[in-house]
Amino acid sequence: MEAAKWMCLLTLLLACQLRAAELQGPTLTEAMGSSTGLGSGTGTGSATPTLPGETSEEVTTAESEDRAPAESNDRKAAKPKDSTEYAAATRTKVMPAALLERLWNDSLLRQQKLKAEIEKIEAQRLPVEEVELTPEQIEAQTMYDNAMDMLAKPRTDKRVAFTLLKKAAAFNHLKARAELAWAVLLGHWMEFDFHHAADEFESLVNEGVPEAHMGLGFLYSAGVGGKNVSQPLALIHYTLASLGDNTLAQMAMGYRYLHGINVPISCEKALIQYKRVAKKVASKITFANGPVVHRVRLLDELENPGSHETEIVDYYQLLADKGDVQSQVGLGQLYYQGGKAIQQDHQKALEYFTQAANAGNAIGFAFLGKLYLEGSEQIKADNETAFKYFSKASEMGDPVGQSGLGLMYLKGLGVPKDSIKALSYFTQAADQGWVDGQLQLGNMYFTGNGVKIDYKLAFKYFNLATQSGHVLAYYNLGVMNAYGMGMLRSCPAAVEFFKTVSERGRWSSRLMHAYSDYKQNRIDEAYMQYSLMAEVGYEVAQSNAAFLLDREEVHVFNDRHEDLIRAFYYWKRAAGQGYSAAQVKLGDYYYYGWGTSTDFETAAALYRKASEQQYNAQAMFNLGYMHEQGLGMKKDWHLAKRLYDLAAETNTDAKVPVAIALFKLQMLAKMESIKESPYRFIFYMDENIAANWDLYMITVLTLLLGIIMYMRRPFQQPDLPAQLAPANELADAPVNPAPAAPAAAGPAGGIVEAAVAAEIATAAAPPAVPPVAPSTSAGTTAATAEGAPVGSSSTSAAPESANTLDPTD
Repeated sequence: MEAAKWMCLLTLLLACQLRAAELQGPTLTEAMGSSTGLGSGTGTGSATPTLPGETSEEVTTAESEDRAPAESNDRKAAKPKDSTEYAAATRTKVMPAALLERLWNDSLLRQQKLKAEIEKIEAQRLPVEEVELTPEQIEAQTMYDNAMDMLAKPRTDKRVAFTLLKKAAAFNHLKARAELAWAVLLGHWMEFDFHHAADEFESLVNEGVPEAHMGLGFLYSAGVGGKNVSQPLALIHYTLASLGDNTLAQMAMGYRYLHGINVPISCEKALIQYKRVAKKVASKITFANGPVVHRVRLLDELENPGSHETEIVDYYQLLADKGDVQSQVGLGQLYYQGGKAIQQDHQKALEYFTQAANAGNAIGFAFLGKLYLEGSEQIKADNETAFKYFSKASEMGDPVGQSGLGLMYLKGLGVPKDSIKALSYFTQAADQGWVDGQLQLGNMYFTGNGVKIDYKLAFKYFNLATQSGHVLAYYNLGVMNAYGMGMLRSCPAAVEFFKTVSERGRWSSRLMHAYSDYKQNRIDEAYMQYSLMAEVGYEVAQSNAAFLLDREEVHVFNDRHEDLIRAFYYWKRAAGQGYSAAQVKLGDYYYYGWGTSTDFETAAALYRKASEQQYNAQAMFNLGYMHEQGLGMKKDWHLAKRLYDLAAETNTDAKVPVAIALFKLQMLAKMESIKESPYRFIFYMDENIAANWDLYMITVLTLLLGIIMYMRRPFQQPDLPAQLAPANELADAPVNPAPAAPAAAGPAGGIVEAAVAAEIATAAAPPAVPPVAPSTSAGTTAATAEGAPVGSSSTSAAPESANTLDPTD
């Protein structure tokens, strides 16, 4: 019995100890040790590092719990519910921390191993020895640099530049050879030679020249130079060229990733490519807004020719020479920026702005300051002179002058840096809507230069500056959207902004070169340049290349079917970028089956898209016709009439074809009503008439139009002989009805004699009309006897009856 009692007591004691241990729970050190295998049994575990996305509150709580002294079992037993909740909360916080620490350590180990492998590979490489250039190579490089500088400047002799390139290529300068190959490929200042260009590119590709990869990619994409069209090969060469930092190749790859051309659509990859190009463009822009790109759509110019720019310039020059200040300012701005028909010329801009400034015009002072602040080939930069002109313009309240002063104070150009003054001047200019003031004010809030960083205000001013088309404003908005600064991150918006900036680089001057070739009737040269710019994503180049192919003006391929296929793809790419006229043309290609199979439904969808998004009158008219005929959609004459009416309201030029279409629609409705009447047997008299009713209707309408034109022609009366009085009246009249004529002046005597001779000749003719009343003849004779003035017409000497009845007088 004694042994049994002692055994029961020991069992109860052990049960109490186990219960107390269960209520106490595991310590932090034991938990970390069991989870990671790194904890020690002494309760001094290492602290968990703070990771990105992990709150420091959890780590602090765990550490404080580890440092706190262990409570007694009695206290924990007195509060079993609270202690259980505390232990559960501790476990839920400790376990994720331990797991993250394990993952963090594993990633560090992998990074260390990767770094060690890279160092090992680098150590195995042979050291690259710097090769000294030979005198021939130095000379070739110098000639190449001079040639490229001459090609970049607008007012230089390009023939001299290509002569230098040929000399550099003779020394086997790789980039010079690539430039010459591009010249013969595009026909720019050199004759076409596609096969020579292809051979040069293939040779230079082996040397790793990025421009050669870009050239081969273009050849495979366009299908010239003996290369069959192969988009996969074009994609490979574009990729290699973009890796070699070729700008056009980067734009081409960005465009393909954006629209999914032979690659999966990837906004992020397009963003990478366009961001690289946009950064290059933004780095080249200092104070000005960058080069002005004139995007002339040949289709729009054909439909709306308008007035010629040269005529407008001549008119303004005439007014400016007469002292008109506004014309002087306008011409100065035109030469400052350049235009379609006028090249940029800062020297002429300086002359016109000086004339306007001498007349006291504030804009003249302001733009003189811009010219001297920026400097150019003709004008040397002079900060002191720029500050003087900006100050005069600012005193007159001109925003351009205020913005110029703000920029000089912000950058410290000729004056001490003063961000407070800069902020004041930029605010004044921005309040008046000047784009440079808006941009610089946005930059100050974006970077925190002199003010507190405020992304919302920066976004506001950048957005205002983009309404005037400033390149740097587009770039800054692209950065904000790409990194989510002050807004939610938006990859599509960032790509759109960076694409706009990329298309404002100096390579966009090829568009104006192509337009100039088109105006000079060098169609093939224009097409090749438009085709190149179409590859890199310029919508205007895509539509213009398709326009030239559509009009059968390109003689590069000499195959109409191939021309239509290429035109179809160019129209498709231009339509994909939102050009409504391209959507209509693409619908026409699907409707008629040009370059593709006939598809009425797709054509109708394109017409509907152009009519709803861009309010295109041609698309509305085409959609109405398809509803009228039931092509690709349900036949609905009421909807067709509505679309016809909308087309006439949208464009006044559509009123005449709409009127004809509505008349035809009414005729069709009448015919349908006759078919439902008792007279419907008329349509079954002849199956030929019923099958070809439209031809008969056109014939009837043509006859009606001819009858109307015949009836509305001007009426011409037949010539009648001169009217004479009866013989008995001639007997009563004097033989010479103008005896007073000799008293007139000498030189007029011949006229009077001629009048008398004409009267005698008329008297010899037989009478053709009935005689008039004798009173009329007597009155006329009396008036004649008094004598007529010398300068009167010959009808004054003739009887009044002749003057009244003869329609030839």
